[in-house]
This record gives sequence, structure tokens and C-alpha cells, in this order.
Amino acid sequence: MKTFNYKKICEDLLKNLPEKQKEIIRRRFALLNSALGRKNSVNLENNCKNGIERETLESIGKSFGITRERVRQIEEDGFLKIKPKIADYKEVFQHFSQYFKKHGGLKKEKTLLLELGNEKYKAHVYFLLTVSGIFERTGENEDFYSFWSVGDNSKEAAEKTINILYEKLGKTGKPLSLKELGFLVEFKNQILESYLEISKRILQNQDGLYGLSIWPEVNPKGVKDKAFLVFKKIGKPLHFNEVSKLIKGSLTQTVHNELIKDSRFVLVGRGIYALKEWGYEPGQVKDVISKVLKEDGPLTQSEILERVLKQRLVKENTILLNLSDKKHFLRDSQGKYNVLEL
Repeated sequence: MKTFNYKKICEDLLKNLPEKQKEIIRRRFALLNSALGRKNSVNLENNCKNGIERETLESIGKSFGITRERVRQIEEDGFLKIKPKIADYKEVFQHFSQYFKKHGGLKKEKTLLLELGNEKYKAHVYFLLTVSGIFERTGENEDFYSFWSVGDNSKEAAEKTINILYEKLGKTGKPLSLKELGFLVEFKNQILESYLEISKRILQNQDGLYGLSIWPEVNPKGVKDKAFLVFKKIGKPLHFNEVSKLIKGSLTQTVHNELIKDSRFVLVGRGIYALKEWGYEPGQVKDVISKVLKEDGPLTQSEILERVLKQRLVKENTILLNLSDKKHFLRDSQGKYNVLEL
């Protein structure tokens, strides 16, 4: 990717402005080293999540003894003075335009600033995008992360595409790869990736697959969802100690408590759990025997053992001990068992 001396370009654009105006713009866009790194300062814009700590209109106004509105007016006047010099850096803005074209006309702000300006010049790229008059910033909301776009229909195309994929993913019911999603909407992977990157409704999980943000396998919330992901990944019943080891930073007792409380998990042996969606039914061994007999009884001892062992990881003697309970199960003259109806 072509590189430019963004710091030098920004300084050139600002150099003919009055000192007060120059300082305001520098502080507003974190173009001064002194404006960076003050993470604990209330004077920084806390909603700026791209790593650029811009100073607020209000704090700048207080330091000059003027209102925040007056600071805004000075900033806007500075942009107007800078505008004629934009043409001197046509190559820079063409470079930006080509970047956007490559990515479908838009890009998530955090990614764009890092890719165009690296960590060192993110603030300078942000400033150049702002004063160019070519590119448009869309702030973060409940559905999208902050992103920049060119003045075409890329925003509408991205929103439409995301809505279509949200509906299709909902019907599919499972996360899909970028390539699989591309087949659904017939977009190039690079463009589709830019669209998905700005969405809060469709997210990418740790395996690189995309799914709805409300799905625990895509956006796990807490230990119980992380445990659910462990079971889905391993694909077999696990002891709670094993589950805890596979969840980084988790406490064994916390994991066990969550498995007990969450109906997605079924206790199938001594401390061993499985997912209910795998066909396991909740309840004690006695409950499982009762269900088997109600559905398929009367059954022989071996038939009962075969069916119950598919539901519970216990010893045969445990099943036989429960089966011998004459208060619940009745053995007929043919040696078959059924549930005792009380």
C-alpha cells in the first residue's frame, strides 16, 4: 500500500491559519503529541472508540474562555480556509478513494484508520478524511459501528445486504463462512467482509464464522454460553472439571453452578453433562426408565438397559437398582417391565 507523510501534509494544510485556530483544530483532532495518551482526562471525547483521543469542544472552550459553540465555529471557519489547499494533495485523496472502491465504498472506522495510517498516523488520516469534503462519516449506533463511506449508494447497499443475510442466517440457524455468505448474496468476499465488519447484528465468532449476534455460539455472554460453545465444539458429554479447563479464567464451581441452572445442559452421569439438543432428557435415572417404558413398554431388562444407557452414562447396576423399585415398576409373567400405574 502506498504511503504518504500524513503529518507533514496536515501541518502544511494548517500552517497559514491563525495560531488560535490552528491550536483548536490540532487539539480537536489530536494532532499534537500533548493531546495524546491522556486516558484519564475528562477533557477527551469518551465516545471515540477508534483510539484517537480528541479533545472536546467544551474543554477547549474553557481553556480559551469561550463557548463550545464558538469553538465549533472557529473549527468550521478553519476548514473553509483549508479547502482551497485540498487540491494540492489530490493524489492522497485518490489513494483514499481507491481504498474505498476496493472495499465496496465503505469501511469500519477503526480498521480503516489503522490500515491507512498505521497506529502512528490514525489521527492525521481522520483529520484528512474530515476536511476532504469527499468522504462521509457515519457515527456508531445500535446497529452499526462507526464507518466512513464515499458519496454513493454504498451505505444503502451495505444495509440492504446485511438485512438479507440476517434473515437468511436466521432461517439457516447456524453460523456460516464468508464464502458461504457470498454465495447467498453474490458479492466478492472483500466487499462483503467490509459490509459485515460494520454490523452489530451479524458478528464473526472465534472460528471465523458469521452468525447472528444473539446466538451464544457467535456472541457468548458469560460462563454458561462459553460452556455451551465448549460442548458444541467437543461434541460429546463432558465432566464439569473438563469444561472448566477449556474456559480460560473460569472457576470450576462457577462452571458447575451454571451447568446445573441452565436448561440447555442435562446431567447424564456423576458430574457429567451433555446438551439437551443432542436428545438427552432431563431427570434422574428413574425418570428416564419411566419415560422409556411409557413410550415403548413393556420391555425386557436388556431392552431397558440399552435405551437408558443412551441417555445416561451410569453403570448397569445403577439402572437395575432403580428398575427393582416395585413402587414404580412392575415386572409381568413374561419378564417384561412397565410403569406401575398408581
